[in-house]
Amino acid sequence: MVLHKGTAPDPERKTGTNPLHAGAYPALAAQIRLPHDSLAEDPLPPDTALQLVRDELMLDGNARLNLATFVTTWMEPQARELMADCVDKNMIDKDEYPQTAELERRCVNILADLWHAPDPAAIMGCSTTGSSEACMLAGMAMKRRWSKLGRTGKPNLVMGANVQVCWEKFCEYWEVEPRLVPMDGDRFHLTADEAVARCDENTIGVVAILGSTFDGSYEPVAEIAAALDGLQERSGWDIPVHVDGASGAMIAPFLDPELSWDFRLPRVASINTSGHKYGLVYPGVGWVVWRDKQALPEELVFNVNYLGGDMPTFALNFSRPGAEVAAQYYTFVRLGREGFRAVQQASRDVATQLADGIAGLGPFELLTRGDQLPVFAFTTKADVEGFDVFDVSRRLRERGWLVPAYTFPENRTDLAVLRIVVRNGFTHDLADLLLADLRRLLPELEHGPRQRTAFHH
Repeated sequence: MVLHKGTAPDPERKTGTNPLHAGAYPALAAQIRLPHDSLAEDPLPPDTALQLVRDELMLDGNARLNLATFVTTWMEPQARELMADCVDKNMIDKDEYPQTAELERRCVNILADLWHAPDPAAIMGCSTTGSSEACMLAGMAMKRRWSKLGRTGKPNLVMGANVQVCWEKFCEYWEVEPRLVPMDGDRFHLTADEAVARCDENTIGVVAILGSTFDGSYEPVAEIAAALDGLQERSGWDIPVHVDGASGAMIAPFLDPELSWDFRLPRVASINTSGHKYGLVYPGVGWVVWRDKQALPEELVFNVNYLGGDMPTFALNFSRPGAEVAAQYYTFVRLGREGFRAVQQASRDVATQLADGIAGLGPFELLTRGDQLPVFAFTTKADVEGFDVFDVSRRLRERGWLVPAYTFPENRTDLAVLRIVVRNGFTHDLADLLLADLRRLLPELEHGPRQRTAFHH
């Protein structure tokens, strides 16, 4: 649902399109005013429509220089070609497009293997429009499992205040009490003791984040699981863990193989990830996998019959293109384990070196350095008074860099930071250019408003 509102400025404005730069029908294009609130009466030639819309889109930021988004902004031409081949296929029509459904099944099994499912033949999983839908599905499964216990209180979900907003939406939509652990001092995410302290017999689960969007850090999933094991021994409450691995679940298997965070921990019931983040696919595709059929109550799953067999489906969304699923499978085929390791290691190397370079400039203090997710956050030191992180963000935007500045959540709203997300395609060369621009801006920032000078030919 589009939430934009308002009216277009100057509705009587007439188009002043240059007829020499207006596609194949210059005289026609020069007279056109693009529709803002209602359809025009007549159609346009495709070249003219393309040019007019493309001209407006030039006002968008450059996606490759967007260091705010976690979403993939570059894929190979071959992947784009494959996506174009599949954009007209509806993923929900598994009987009409059985091979696309088969590619989805293969992707789920590959992820289950990456995440060390104890019995790959017993797992349940599906593709989604992104991690937000995947989290909703995982939350629904946790609530349904809890409801079967016959408890009479209001269900609650324990998580850190650094969770993605989709979890708060889940709690609101499905009438679950969100028990958010606030940040405190230098603790910016959920810890085992804080999680257990908020659990009771009505806790449907604990959400652990493998890669916080605020600073790129991993939450201690194994410690949280162990603390919940101890809680079960003391109280009898069997509380599952869902790992929101929107980003980290496609980083840790390749760069941190010894880290225990996945189905190697018996308390982890489900895991989600975003294929369109560090899964290296254009938006939007996500994935969710349950360790076994017991973790996903069977009444939530609907079966679609195709080619004489049953295809289980579990989704909030229905119609969506098969292009992203095909692109995810292409990426798995294209890279393999070693290819993924090389790509993700390159991003981490760029992130850590850029973080070190920014720390070396003097005015900035690192909160993280990109050695978990290839993401890091930094702020200005306490003795910097001439500018703040919002000034830095605005000035970098003048050079095309989109670097977000924001405050942390409740209890640490006093802390404002800049965050840089390093993705595939952001090279050492681009990092050097960003560092050079930042170094160039610092004298101007430190001395207040810029002196404006005339431009001389």
